[in-house]
This record gives sequence, structure tokens and C-alpha cells, in this order.
Amino acid sequence: MIKTGEKVLLKGNHALAKAALNAGCKCYFGYPITPQNEIGEYLSVEMPKMGRSFLQAESEVAAINMLLGAAATGTRAMTSSSSLAIALMQEGISYIAADNIPAVVISVMRAGPALGYIFPSQGDYFQTVKGGGNGDYKTLTLAPSTVQEMIDYTYKAFHLAHKYRTIVFLLADGMLGQMMEPAVLYDYPYEDIDNSDWALDGAKGRPGRWIGSIHRTETALEQKTLALFEKYDKIKQNEIEYETMFADDAELLITAFGSVARIAKAAVKRAREAGMKVGLFRPISLWPFPTQELNECAKGKKVVLDIEMNMGQMVEDVKIAVNGESKVEFFGRPAGYYFTPEEIYTQIEKTMEGLK
Repeated sequence: MIKTGEKVLLKGNHALAKAALNAGCKCYFGYPITPQNEIGEYLSVEMPKMGRSFLQAESEVAAINMLLGAAATGTRAMTSSSSLAIALMQEGISYIAADNIPAVVISVMRAGPALGYIFPSQGDYFQTVKGGGNGDYKTLTLAPSTVQEMIDYTYKAFHLAHKYRTIVFLLADGMLGQMMEPAVLYDYPYEDIDNSDWALDGAKGRPGRWIGSIHRTETALEQKTLALFEKYDKIKQNEIEYETMFADDAELLITAFGSVARIAKAAVKRAREAGMKVGLFRPISLWPFPTQELNECAKGKKVVLDIEMNMGQMVEDVKIAVNGESKVEFFGRPAGYYFTPEEIYTQIEKTMEGLK
């Protein structure tokens, strides 16, 4: 039994699952796939003890639609999966977004394309941030980089989902899911949000309600989509999150997210110790992306070096954000081997040498 506020050694997937319970998750629906299996495994033991609902669905398609149904009642609910299995959920994800339903989806990325393997990867940035389903919608996406942040941003994911009645992704990867490090589990820090004015919780004593995404006239569909994007504008105004390190006087600015950002920090610190003016800009909210904030940070920099564990995905948003304020270069690799701080440091040396 972990005491609240006690620092203990936790695996990332277990830390996330414990945080989901503390956040009040009442329903979980999922289907096994590595490297996130420990989430469902842990919840399958603990949720029945707490009188909550755990259900291993017959498929990922079933799991996402069960999530839609449970969350439509105002219940805090989530699913977790990985990469190719998240791909199977895309129709349901589009429905959840269109229906203004608060739901949490955990994606612990593995290598692709197709079956790939269980190696850590960041190859699902496009899938998650750009939306893999049909139509105009956005998925609020948070990217942790430590086991502690697996806790912090699981809490925030539930909060933001209900604050905005939207789908929220927590985008991790196999390294974060499987690694162990000290972390502190604490009480859910956000106030409960009243959902009594929209939840489908039975119409006894009140008029019936309807939640749906089919609109049979052009005007109705246009109004629905415009209303969605008014909500997204509010999210962009209020929920952008990022981190910087040594960025103010940097000549070379590294951009990276998730677990690669934590590796890059070690390389940046070493570069500073060697007298190189290198800084880091780490987006935490991948959508909404900190576009203006990165633009301001890039001013006066000679090069922005984007580093990702893929062949180039977030770099497109980096280029849009930088918007000519400095040169943008990319350093990436396909999944299979993970970056080391030494590899990133070597790339920093090469880039800095090119500035002379």
C-alpha cells in the first residue's frame, strides 16, 4: 500500500494506472497489447475491489465504443492501447470528439509501421496529434517524459477531458511505460466538474437528451463543426504547456518531446559544460502545439534542431512555428535502437561546428 506523498519506485504503466484510480476513473475498457499491458492488468485486479468496472473487450473497436457509451453518462472512463491498435479505434475516436464526450485515451507507442515490434518509438505523433479519424476535429494531447509525469498528466488528462467535454490523449511510449524510477503518488488535485446539464444519466424527472454526430442538413453540420472549433480555440488560449532549459542565450535550440526530451536534456547539459550555447524547448501539449511560444523562443537562434524517434513528424509543426526566424534541421531515426545522450551530444557538436 503506497501512502499519499511517499516517494517510491514505480513502473511507468503502474504509476499511470494508480493515478487513473486516484483521478476517479470508474470504468476501463481495453484489449491487451504490449507495451502497455500492465495498465489493464493492474486495473483488472484493483477496480473490482473498489466497486468499479473493468472490462476486457473483445477488440479495440469494441473498447473505444464502450468508452464512448460510458463517458456519455458523465462517468470518468478511459481506455489504453498502443499504435496499431489505436489505429483500429480511429472511427470511435472521431465519434467521441464530434459528440463532445469527455474521455481519456492512453497511447503507449511502439514501433511501426504495421505490426512493427514492441520497441519504443515516437512514430504515432501524426496519428494522435493530427487525428486519424474522419472529419474536422482535434484531440488534446499531453506528452509526459518521466514516470512522475505519467502521474501528473494522467490527472490533468481527466481534468481537461471534463473541463472541455473533449477527448484527451496521453501520449507516452514503451520506454516510459516499462521503465522504473522514483515518483510520488498524491491525491487528485483538481475540483470535480459538474456534468449534470448534459450527461445521459436517465431522464426521470427531466426532459430527454440526445448526443449524436449525425446532422442531416448542411447548416446543422456546419454549425456543429464551428462550435467544436470555438471550443478548440478556448483550449488553445488556456491549455498550452511547454518547458524550456538554457533557451534564453542559446545559439542552437533543441526541440524534442516525451522520452527523447529527457535524453536530450542530458546532452544539452553536457554541451553547456563544454561551453556550447545550447538550449532546449520541449512541447508538453502536442495539441495545442505551443506555436507562438516556440516562435518567440526561436528568435535570435542560429539553428533549431528537432530530435525525434521517428523519420520526421513533429518537425513539421516546428517549422510552422519557427516560421523563418531561424534555420530548422532534423535529427531522427526509425524505431529499433533508442537515442543515447552521447549520440545527441555528437549531433550537437556537428551542428555547432557548422555554425562557425
